[in-house]
Amino acid sequence: MPPAPSERMRRLKPYPFAALERRIAELQAQGRDIIRLDIGSPDMAPPPFIIEAMERNAQDPRAHGYAGYRGIPLLRQAVARFYARRFGVELDPDREVLILIGSKEGIFNLSLAYLGPGDIALVPSPGYPTYTDGALAAGADIFYMPLRREREWFPDLSEIPSEVLARAKILWLNYPNNPTAACPTPEFLAEAVAFARRHGLLLAYDNPYADVAFDGYRAPSVLSIPGAKEVAVEFYSLSKSHNMAGWRVGMLVGNAEVVGTVAQLKSNIDSGHFRPIQEAAAVALTHDDEWMEERNAEYARRRDVVVDGLKAAGLTAERPRATIYVWASLPEGWRSADYAARLLEEAGVSVAPGAMFGEAGEGYIRISLVQPVPRLEEAMRRIQAFHALLG
Repeated sequence: MPPAPSERMRRLKPYPFAALERRIAELQAQGRDIIRLDIGSPDMAPPPFIIEAMERNAQDPRAHGYAGYRGIPLLRQAVARFYARRFGVELDPDREVLILIGSKEGIFNLSLAYLGPGDIALVPSPGYPTYTDGALAAGADIFYMPLRREREWFPDLSEIPSEVLARAKILWLNYPNNPTAACPTPEFLAEAVAFARRHGLLLAYDNPYADVAFDGYRAPSVLSIPGAKEVAVEFYSLSKSHNMAGWRVGMLVGNAEVVGTVAQLKSNIDSGHFRPIQEAAAVALTHDDEWMEERNAEYARRRDVVVDGLKAAGLTAERPRATIYVWASLPEGWRSADYAARLLEEAGVSVAPGAMFGEAGEGYIRISLVQPVPRLEEAMRRIQAFHALLG
């Protein structure tokens, strides 16, 4: 018999999508046609020039050794140029840029680098589960900041008790938001930066959906707020922006001291990313991004199919300006896990229950726009029929 797992593992719960994956696999093995709208994995491929760059560089016999711990200079320089062009933010590629094996590992590792027993992480609820999981793995406590519709899905920072702030070290924010799809305002970002400075917090801003936006909207970087680099770091990822989720390319940028600390931790955990993928990511960030316009137009078409279809079923959903998600409220009396389970079993449509993202997500579901329009139309017909049978 192996020994008992560590206390760290007892604090961690199974990742929310793991059990759902197993049940979907069981249903599919029975021959059921399941339309997956739960996990946020883009179904569209990266543009050919990115794939061609990776294939070309992989042919180099010298490309298969260790590529370094912070990311190759070519990619770090491409990140700096991208941030200057896209957000008007100047970055030192040697001190203020760290390449990640997907932003998820960076988010987790930031908590390991800065939190320990007795510390508190300020985490939005609903929110991406890894903000919580990283803090729990570090032995820290969580204070959940509820996101409410009446506040346009922004936390009320003035509600955080002083005794919590005395122990808090990291303030997590994520806009455009997963799961609510809310978009930031310059006023809120400035408020968050000032709040972090006033209370000695590290503002960790997760920005993977900045370039999946519609109707002329362009999402900002928190680092564009004057003085933000004194207190903040930002995560960006090519998973959603460039349809490269499986390539696992992310980056941590901003405060040089924090970037260096996470780099030190990572050098003890991993040995860097595959060089040809980094070289292709550099091409992705420096290439003309006009192709995104059609990709985002496709997401907008999908968004409209879902929002209109949910309305026809009697559900309420806002029409988002960014992200690949629609956040829909359920009829009164439904628990989100029960609704999602019945919809999966009876209609063959898999959605993410809002409670999966925290207690404040109860009463909602998240739908991912990761199926072509015909499949989304079929999913909406199934949801409408499901509600018709409910009466």
